[in-house]
Amino acid sequence: MALDSHGVLAAVTIAMYVPFLLVSLKIVSKYGMARGDGWVLLLVFCIVRVLGGALLVAAEEITPVNTSLYIGGYALEASGLSPLLLCTLGLLHSIFQTPEGFPRYQRLFRLLQLLGMIALILVIVGISDETSSSSSSNSSGNTMRRAGVILFAVLYAILVGICLHLWTQVRFILRYRKQLLKAISVALPFLAIRTIYSILSTFSSSTFSVTSTSSTQANTGDLAKFNIFTGEWQIYLVMEMLMEYAIVIIYSIAALVLPLNEDHKSPHSQDEYPLNRPQY
Repeated sequence: MALDSHGVLAAVTIAMYVPFLLVSLKIVSKYGMARGDGWVLLLVFCIVRVLGGALLVAAEEITPVNTSLYIGGYALEASGLSPLLLCTLGLLHSIFQTPEGFPRYQRLFRLLQLLGMIALILVIVGISDETSSSSSSNSSGNTMRRAGVILFAVLYAILVGICLHLWTQVRFILRYRKQLLKAISVALPFLAIRTIYSILSTFSSSTFSVTSTSSTQANTGDLAKFNIFTGEWQIYLVMEMLMEYAIVIIYSIAALVLPLNEDHKSPHSQDEYPLNRPQY
């Protein structure tokens, strides 16, 4: 069976992210699990994109239609924003590390991580409920899905606030983490467009369901062209795929080029960068 436009884009997604899946594995190996929460989530995002693309390609190739593959692929597509936001949050958190490599403001950042996880759960459960045959489940699913993307938007606004705060204290930030802050600042506009697309897509329809013709129910609302499943593929390509890819490229280059671990090796770092002294 020939792939439609979304199937082709799903195949392209696999080709785009398999190399970065390997790169992100190298990055996590470089920084480790303890210091690299943001980098680990970059790896998670690449896995989500490869797996989601594979499910959507398989859904179009397999006959008879297997709706579970579509549901799984769509859920991964719609929830991909979460690991990107949480990755950015983790990278911002790493900028607050002490010269000895210990994290600061743990409680605050854990609460923000929880916010991102709640948003992710709402989106996934919402999509699952909307694909059920129950009208009450469809209604509650739509509400949860919209609540989830609103929380994504709130989390993005918080990330911008943290970034702006760090720039006001930039003279106190460790040497290579200043460069990481620049990379995050460059990535934030791309993340903004991606977040906006997620909002427009979610509010473009009150519901969607997988049909026997292997497509989702079309809608004709004002925002229909932004629908992630039935909208214009050109908008999806630019506002989602390319924005995400730009962010992954920026973060990957920063991780590979910047010797971030060198920030923890200078015996004079604590005196030179008072912002990163341990807080009691």
